Amino acid sequence: MRGGFPPGGGAAATWVADSELDLGALSQALWRHKWRILIPTIAAAVGAFVVVNTLTTRYASDARVLIDVRENVFLRPEAERTTPERTAFDEQAIASQIQIFLSRDLAREVITKLKLGDRPEFDPMLKGLSPTSRVLAFLGLAKDPLKMSAEERVLQSYYDGLTVFSVDKSRVIEVSFQSTDSDLAAKVANAVADGYLALQQQAKQDQARSASQWLSGEIETLRKRVADAEARAAEFRSRANLFVNTNNASLANQQLTDLNAQLATARTQKADAEARSRLIRNILTSGRPIEAGDAIDSELIRRLSEQRVTLMAQLAEQSATLLGGHPRIRELRAQLADLNQEIRNEAERRVRALENESRIAGARVESLSTSLDQLKRLAGSSNELDVQMRALEREAKAQRDLLESYLAKYREAAARDSISAAPADARIISRATVSNVPVFPKRVPMILVATMLTLMLGIGFVATRELLSPQNVRPVGRELGSSLAAPAALPGRTSRSSVRVADGGSSAPVPVGAIEELARALRQAGEVGRRVTVLGAARNVGTSFAAIMLARALARDARVVLIDLALGAPNLAVISTDPNAPGIVELVAGSATVTDVITRDQMSSVHVIAAGQGVKTPASVLNSSRLATTIEALARSYDHVIMDGGALPEIAAERFAELSQTGVLVVVDPSHRGAISACQRLQAVGFAEVTMLVANGSTG
Repeated sequence: MRGGFPPGGGAAATWVADSELDLGALSQALWRHKWRILIPTIAAAVGAFVVVNTLTTRYASDARVLIDVRENVFLRPEAERTTPERTAFDEQAIASQIQIFLSRDLAREVITKLKLGDRPEFDPMLKGLSPTSRVLAFLGLAKDPLKMSAEERVLQSYYDGLTVFSVDKSRVIEVSFQSTDSDLAAKVANAVADGYLALQQQAKQDQARSASQWLSGEIETLRKRVADAEARAAEFRSRANLFVNTNNASLANQQLTDLNAQLATARTQKADAEARSRLIRNILTSGRPIEAGDAIDSELIRRLSEQRVTLMAQLAEQSATLLGGHPRIRELRAQLADLNQEIRNEAERRVRALENESRIAGARVESLSTSLDQLKRLAGSSNELDVQMRALEREAKAQRDLLESYLAKYREAAARDSISAAPADARIISRATVSNVPVFPKRVPMILVATMLTLMLGIGFVATRELLSPQNVRPVGRELGSSLAAPAALPGRTSRSSVRVADGGSSAPVPVGAIEELARALRQAGEVGRRVTVLGAARNVGTSFAAIMLARALARDARVVLIDLALGAPNLAVISTDPNAPGIVELVAGSATVTDVITRDQMSSVHVIAAGQGVKTPASVLNSSRLATTIEALARSYDHVIMDGGALPEIAAERFAELSQTGVLVVVDPSHRGAISACQRLQAVGFAEVTMLVANGSTG
């Protein structure tokens, strides 16, 4: 761990490991033993060169096949033309196609076509076994060619050189073949791809031929069944007199339908006549004036009503100037009474006519009902025969539909019984070409790997010896120039406010132990130790330095933010990775956000919030409600919030007691009256915990 310089000046605090490897001694050791490294390295390079030049050169050629549905809409079966094209191939489907590439049937076709069995490369027995092969076979490390048939030997050599795999995230299958003959490697790869397409086409053709043969036999049987079913239906219809009309309905059902329609019409007419006659009679009985309308559909009443309206208008006009006994008035009233009587007489005649229509319609309803009942009884007797007839017709129709379906499928299968009509669901997108670049052995990479591996092993061997040699490791350290003495171990909390004094008492201060013990106590304090204010009993006692070291100690296993609230003499900006960043003053003023003011400590993972620029009235910043809200938000985001409060005589300690629970007081002499009063003041303002750190000098 490293510590920065205190802002107020003072000694640096730097810690290094207890011991480290002397790199100079290691370099000297490597130089002393250089021949132990170089000789094996050169020998490995020469040996690798000799070995790679004695190995048999092999060439590889690749062909690529795209798995795709090549069947267009015109070649697809009729039942599948309305469905979307089948273009989806999952991983299992692609893996299945790879197994077809690796099938023995395809391998035998390629071997026969290219006469691979006549080549010593594929049948080692043609040139005799080498001593190495005999030894490996004897030890069981390789198969004994003498115990294998010629076909098995060729197949084994064929599969040793063949590699088939799918290209990642695609439907492309790559066929690669290795051989000592570059031309043969390309021929075999292309032959495998062509053989795969031929197998696919042959499989589709065999499938179509098998389907057409099966359908042919089924069609002959169905034709006989259809003829028998239709003959039985026609014979039963003739015997039962079940004749049908042009709409394929029986005569009895057609007559029932017609009578029902006529009966409904007659009932409607009767109900209409009765309703209209009842309405007109009610008007006559009540003495209300009769008007021409839907109920009284009479042209005479309509004309008489118009005349009545005219007379009433004349009567109203004359009544305005003449008295009721005037002859003209009496004449108009007499004419009006005559018109009303004529209207009533005509309405009575209309009522009688409607009643006659109602009686006629009722008689018709009775007649139609009688006829309908008779026809129902007649139709009921033929229902059983009709049910049997429909069953025979359904059977005949089912057999006929099945026959037509089989005929359509047979025609499609017969048309597809050819190579051109059954394309393979794949196509070659890249044919193998002859390659002049060998794939094995890779001479330069193999020599480099062997050389570098031997070199690294030699260096590692020498370095390990030096690491295990104690005279090459020396301790490195620097005197710690801190001004803080180590505090005593902090006991557990026994009351709401307690004071703990850490006395230096040593001429050689150990600030690491003091800070570590304080950090350990804060971790164990739980919620009380999460928000801590570091205050100085006076100026230049190392307050900022103590806050920095405490934050760095806590940051080893926790998230810590360090806030500079010593607004009268801010010091923390010098340890920030961005000293010019805005600080707590800009945050409280609203000119910066939280993300703008948070920076990193140069020496640790501590987050730093500096004081900022332009501090005019520190009291207004400390008493701001925005500051309290910010501290609360930071306490929810960080495990510990450390605040540098500055010198106690210059600040309002009450405000810091509201912002934090624990106070750390940095003093020079714990027995001094000022230190005791400062500690009592922190207790009085409400700090839950007060810890006193004793300093041995002035550091700022």
